[in-house]
Amino acid sequence: MAGLSPITNHPSPITAPSPRAFALKALLWLPLAFVVWMAWAPLWVLPAMHLAKAVLLGLWGGLFDGVTLGGELLDGAGRVVSRASYLVTVSTHVQVSVAASDGHAGGVGVLEPTLNPMIYAWSLPLFAGLAMATPLSAWRRALQFAVALAAIWAAQAFGTVAEALKAVAFDSGPEGAVAAAQAHLSPNVLAVVYQFSVLILPAVLPVVLWVAFNRPFIERLVGRAGEPAAPAEGHSGDPSPTERV
Repeated sequence: MAGLSPITNHPSPITAPSPRAFALKALLWLPLAFVVWMAWAPLWVLPAMHLAKAVLLGLWGGLFDGVTLGGELLDGAGRVVSRASYLVTVSTHVQVSVAASDGHAGGVGVLEPTLNPMIYAWSLPLFAGLAMATPLSAWRRALQFAVALAAIWAAQAFGTVAEALKAVAFDSGPEGAVAAAQAHLSPNVLAVVYQFSVLILPAVLPVVLWVAFNRPFIERLVGRAGEPAAPAEGHSGDPSPTERV
């Protein structure tokens, strides 16, 4: 029939939203992403903890004795308030002097710092907001999440290792400083690595991953931002005959 157009099997391409619409959608996804991230915190910490454990015990076995999931939250007086399953407790071979305080006689103990790997992993909800706002097929989005999780877990383990080394070198008094020197750990290098892992890497990594995965979409998004405004109703883009004169 003349009034019907033929049906094609080619899927229509996904059009990029306006930059403002994309930014709003990403912002709306962030609260849910952070809630899921915090609710399942032990799940996100567990793989990174095992990676950090392998590195610490493999490279610095003379300093560290074990890494376990779970830790105690202390108040200002050093009393245990509660136990959090997303924290990581690191056991070391470093003996430190404990000063006497109210109710405590002091003495000598083994350094066992409690770390919070979640401070190195808030890049996950940031990436989730960007990925969920990007128009993708289900399998492609799942693939991006899988690769991003592996990269974020590696960065989280990197930060956990850096903090464990910092705890020995800087937070355990002269005994820890001596132990770090014997392990040939440079205080200046440790300081730079720790600052990079906690301040720069969590903020930069999700953006780098999202850009690497979605360059064609970003090019279309940037193209939409650079498009000229549509002409007002009743005016065409071609000049009128009087304008040509």
